[in-house]
Amino acid sequence: MSRVGQAPITVPEGVSIGLVAGLITVNGPRGELQRAIPEGITVTEEDGVLTVTRDGEGRDAKALHGLARSLIANMVQGVTQGYEKSLEIHGVGYRAAKQGNDLELSVGFSHTVRKAAPDGIEFEVPTPTRITVRGIDKELVGQTAAEIRAIKKPEPYKAKGIRYEGEYVRRKGGKAAKAGA
Repeated sequence: MSRVGQAPITVPEGVSIGLVAGLITVNGPRGELQRAIPEGITVTEEDGVLTVTRDGEGRDAKALHGLARSLIANMVQGVTQGYEKSLEIHGVGYRAAKQGNDLELSVGFSHTVRKAAPDGIEFEVPTPTRITVRGIDKELVGQTAAEIRAIKKPEPYKAKGIRYEGEYVRRKGGKAAKAGA
């Protein structure tokens, strides 16, 4: 039995759940999310509690059981609290600025790099070296933060680049002087 899949999901007040054949819709104070439910997985709602069950006992069914439950729980949390990822920019002259809904990055290239905000994502730049990515879809927030980080990954010699808040970058020593030369 999937231990994750067995856990019930409590639906907070102000959140409505719509279950239509193979599709779940979660509507809350921050917005609305939809997701297809995999075949063999059943979602039921009773007294403000969602229960996810599976039809079979196969390996794939067990894996999808826990996955479906986690995705639905993330949807419920997203429409109530939302998600955010913070990024730090390290390097002399490296900075970020918000231009309308887009993000403009100066990270050592000969030109500035512009990252457009996908639907449902909001950028915040509290300081020129910090970026906050906010949204209600956990998957989209994480993917957008990863795409921003991929523009200039932190390099191991001087640790310059864009990294997640609190991410540790392992430093390398660089060229060592040859002994006896």
